[in-house]
Amino acid sequence: MPVVSVNLSDRSYDIALGSGLAPRIAAFVADLAAQKRRAALAVDASFLAAQPDFVRESFGGMPQFVVPSGEGSKSLAILGKLLDFLATEKLARDGVLFACGGGVTGDLAGFAAASYLRGIAFVQVPTTLLAMVDSSVGGKTGINIASGKNLVGAFWQPLAVFADMNALKTLPPREFSAGMGEVIKTGLLADADLFEMLEKLPRLDAASPELADAVSRCCAIKASVVEKDERETAKDGGRALLNLGHTFAHAVENAAGYGVYLHGEAVGLGLFLAARLSEELGLISSSDVSRVRALLLKYDLPVNLCGVTAKPLALAALEDAARHDKKVREGKLRYVVMESLGKAVTRDGVDAALVRKLWREAGAL
Repeated sequence: MPVVSVNLSDRSYDIALGSGLAPRIAAFVADLAAQKRRAALAVDASFLAAQPDFVRESFGGMPQFVVPSGEGSKSLAILGKLLDFLATEKLARDGVLFACGGGVTGDLAGFAAASYLRGIAFVQVPTTLLAMVDSSVGGKTGINIASGKNLVGAFWQPLAVFADMNALKTLPPREFSAGMGEVIKTGLLADADLFEMLEKLPRLDAASPELADAVSRCCAIKASVVEKDERETAKDGGRALLNLGHTFAHAVENAAGYGVYLHGEAVGLGLFLAARLSEELGLISSSDVSRVRALLLKYDLPVNLCGVTAKPLALAALEDAARHDKKVREGKLRYVVMESLGKAVTRDGVDAALVRKLWREAGAL
């Protein structure tokens, strides 16, 4: 069974990857019980309905908080209900919260774990491709507020991560494609071979034998970046590189209304705009941009603002959302751009007029 380690001193943990991990999760749960550590489960409603046997075999009769599916659950309201649930279940400081679901469930439960009793342990069991390759790794947790995505949260590393490929068998095709947005992002920022592999292979799906290797590579790259810059404090590069395309993506999600675009869909559009920005800055060629566009379209990811919804988005709303992004420093937006396909860098001082031009190209009004 492949294992990727995230080495962070006393907060280090392993990411177990494979198929049929329910017995291993159950053994982990049994070990906690033997230590008399009480555990609870936050589980995505759609996954619970699709794979009740996996949930039962992994977690037994553990108390469950069912998280309504969708980005709307990353909210203060649902966070409050989850914290009340933990208190009702009388979890103590040695308690453990399991998060079984996609990025929404993991981010929400992770932030609840970081907040409850000023911090209890939690375990990630990602059930979407996007969560496996991105949000379950690295300890970023949080919720959305009206002003922006992930503006409230905490760095809180999990105790362990279990990524079971079997969980992807019931993942809707749109969700799988959204996850591929983050896989493509990883190739573009740090793994040109992965990007080229995705270009050459037939379109991947949950049954593709190459998928597990792609997931493992993404986890290893993210682990390496997080180990060097856990809290995204590096002046240049560092963990910020993992935000390739995200300044654009978060603005789209906010302006469209959370849940209209899946996160990975917004990332796909953001990657195309980041490629165009890189071209305009003279870093990559038009043929490179065409390659990025072709791979995004291969996975049904949008390359303009008409790719998901017919609802027009106003340029002013997009710019206002971007100004509230976490990557603003000293009043200026920081963009992640590509020096080549497979090598990303951070760039400050990008001309606002150039970004406005790209938004208009994408269909902003």
